[in-house]
Amino acid sequence: MDPESQRVKLNDGHFIPVLGFGTYAPEEVPKSEALEATKLAIEVGFRHVDSAHLYQNEEQVGQAIRSKIADGTVKREDVFYTSKLWCTSLRPELVRPALEKSLKNLQLDYVDLYIIHSPVSLKPGNRFVPKDESGKLIFDSVDLCHTWEALEKCKDAGLTKSIGVSNFNHKQLERILNKPGLKYKPVCNQVECHPYLNQSKLLEFCKSHDIVLVAYAALGSQLSSEWVNQNHPVLLEDPVLCAIAKKHKQTPALVALRYQVQRGVVVLAKSFNKKRIKENMQVFDFELTPEDMKAIDGLNRNIRYYDFQQGTGHPEYPFSEEY
Repeated sequence: MDPESQRVKLNDGHFIPVLGFGTYAPEEVPKSEALEATKLAIEVGFRHVDSAHLYQNEEQVGQAIRSKIADGTVKREDVFYTSKLWCTSLRPELVRPALEKSLKNLQLDYVDLYIIHSPVSLKPGNRFVPKDESGKLIFDSVDLCHTWEALEKCKDAGLTKSIGVSNFNHKQLERILNKPGLKYKPVCNQVECHPYLNQSKLLEFCKSHDIVLVAYAALGSQLSSEWVNQNHPVLLEDPVLCAIAKKHKQTPALVALRYQVQRGVVVLAKSFNKKRIKENMQVFDFELTPEDMKAIDGLNRNIRYYDFQQGTGHPEYPFSEEY
């Protein structure tokens, strides 16, 4: 199957490949690995690369994309690149400078998609995670509609082709959609989504507004990072998932990715492991039956690996809502 045809049309007319390569890695992973892994991902057929200012590896990811353009593997327009506006830059006047900084690190003229990383605004400054003496996050107060207007201006200026959001609940999305003078709708909402948190209500809401749901942590999460709740079961060891994988002679990871593709969700596959990067492209080589899909739907238990507990006191903390 030709991955070129595996694209979904966004509500602004652009196309996003349904399988994306995620580049987030814990701090102990050397940045050079992002460079090598992204190059390999493009070589094996990934055409959608997802990063963010927060990941502190846009320089390497940009270098990988440019080297694959230079050697003729791809043209710039073949690669769909997503960056994200971090929480310390949600004030409208900080939006464009933040995007320009990402572009400078990437050494690219534009990104394909620029999204608000999270609705929880943090105190501006050079610290990614500003904390007070007691270790609590220092919040900022920003009207997300004003942040959105600044993103619209970035699109008009040609710095990004499309604009969207991440980690928004349906009420926050509604606020943007109902904003007086809205120029562009968000094209997507990137959220944690996997069989233990299948987001079916949010997916339905997004589909009804022609907004694409993009899934991160689609394989659950084994990361030990300050953002991840360590007390949850390991998704890829789930007996139902493993049985379906065995039946199709595929890995549980591929089944979890395929599940999203068949629901019309754009899915990010994150791995710096060569064998698995190649393997993840096989998501297009098989199909789950309606019974398989139903069985996987039945695994939902609202387990959130990235619950961002530190943000709970913020008025825009997104996860207190049901969806």
